[in-house]
Amino acid sequence: MYRHTKELQWSAKPERPDALYASKLQEVIGGQFGEMTVMMQYMWQGWACRTPGKYKDMILDIGTEEIGHVEMLTTLLARLLEGAPAETQAEAAAANPALAAVLGGQNPQQAIVSGGFAMPTNSMGVPWNAGYIVASGNLLADFRHNVAAEAQGRLQVARLIGMTDDPGVKETLSFALARDTFHQQQWLLGIEQLIEDGHTDGLEDSRKAEEATEQASVFYSFHEGSTAHEGRWAQGATLVGDQEIRFEEGRALQDDVQELPAPDPELFATYDGSKGPGKPGTAGGAYAQGAENLLHKAKEKLTPGE
Repeated sequence: MYRHTKELQWSAKPERPDALYASKLQEVIGGQFGEMTVMMQYMWQGWACRTPGKYKDMILDIGTEEIGHVEMLTTLLARLLEGAPAETQAEAAAANPALAAVLGGQNPQQAIVSGGFAMPTNSMGVPWNAGYIVASGNLLADFRHNVAAEAQGRLQVARLIGMTDDPGVKETLSFALARDTFHQQQWLLGIEQLIEDGHTDGLEDSRKAEEATEQASVFYSFHEGSTAHEGRWAQGATLVGDQEIRFEEGRALQDDVQELPAPDPELFATYDGSKGPGKPGTAGGAYAQGAENLLHKAKEKLTPGE
């Protein structure tokens, strides 16, 4: 259950309308690293969190704050669109011929679809995509992604501040900068807490016993004259464990050659016949292959090695 209050978390009062800037502001609302993304990402991570208590509460607290940030920025955008599209565009174009040339790139959906309000899109009008969010159920992996999301979002806000001289807009975005700064720290501190509580050693290393151990501490260089060996990432001790990092020339580690099986004749791929006839990929064939795989697994369980 979520409760709503009419007060915004911070003011969102531009000094004057600016329809073109409103189009730019769409990026930090509905873009890949916009507020809609972190809002949905954190809420989904919080709902999926299987560790009740401080972790789940922290994730949902930040996610709930982000709901308010979406409301705050969409309100700012609606106020920037006051009088748009006709009056604001006409006045801006009359004052600045260069601006008139780019006004055609403004998102017309703000007027046609949403009635002078923000859209759940980026600055080019591309709809927000649920594929932007990450919620894996693994808190270490998710927290690391959250740091990156906040860093990218903050970078975009910083660029937007440089594109306006409106003091009201700057005040709103200065608040967004501050929250993005602290949210980066919250996720980094969350990772420290995960390590302290024994949930991780700081790396995502599930099924570590099944790793190809020799390849877990090598930097492979794939171009001549690389200076990558000068960096910490290519020398010294590994961050976890007591292995020494090695720098080596990139090379084939096994004798597997990039060759493909014969194609399904019903797919009409160009083929010279060198691999023999291909297997027809019918629905019946797929079921038969699945049954064959199950029989093979059962046999391995009953008579391993035979």
